[in-house]
Amino acid sequence: MQFPSSIKQQTCSDCLSGKDLGFQIRMAFQPIIDWQSKSIFAYEALVRGPEGEGAGWVFAHINETNKYYFDQACRVKAIETAAKLGCGTFLSINFLPNAVYNPETCIKATIEAADLYGFDLTKLIFEVTEGEQIPDKAHLNRIFSSYAKRGFQTAIDDYGSGFATLDWLIELKPHILKLDMQLIRDIEQHPAKQFIVEQTVAQCDLQGTKVLAEGIESKAELEYLSAVGIRYFQGYYFAKPQLEQLLSAGQIAVLS
Repeated sequence: MQFPSSIKQQTCSDCLSGKDLGFQIRMAFQPIIDWQSKSIFAYEALVRGPEGEGAGWVFAHINETNKYYFDQACRVKAIETAAKLGCGTFLSINFLPNAVYNPETCIKATIEAADLYGFDLTKLIFEVTEGEQIPDKAHLNRIFSSYAKRGFQTAIDDYGSGFATLDWLIELKPHILKLDMQLIRDIEQHPAKQFIVEQTVAQCDLQGTKVLAEGIESKAELEYLSAVGIRYFQGYYFAKPQLEQLLSAGQIAVLS
């Protein structure tokens, strides 16, 4: 995987300042629920535009020229905003593996941001979405291994909708696997979906990977998935993402 030499020569201060991104970003946060303890396990940071525009608006402004800075700026902004809001749980940040030319080099701005804003590095989760085209499994494996050695949690997002299969799950060994919402939708009515989920949960149990079901929208989905051993959940059934706000457990009706 090749990256322009001009990008490789940039400093961490460039990433911290958001240089060359071309527009401002903000962060919304959606709680990730630990259903067993009825508490908030983490918040996922979700990028928004300068006026709160959705992720679609933001990604329409991303190209090969600013993709590297976008990935770095999202990490920095997520950490900055979460720290200012007093986040004491895990913080989950999406990243673009194709924007990471060297894991050790590209993590420096993240570490500097955490130090600058007083955020605990051991509370960071980095998740890669299946929406990202990943032609090089070895490259992603290097990123995951490097991050794990530093004490970060790693996650595969949207599992069941894209590149990842059980062999990827076994080889990459993420700390967390997030089941795609299309796999989750009305799962209590679909034996085929149930088979896939139960097979995946069994493999995750074997290798010590936490399973997180995202996109939960109904009590029936929650009841089925918790019954097959899933502990962590995310979705509108609990709460929608809140722009620059962290909802407490007490503000989520189904937890009280």
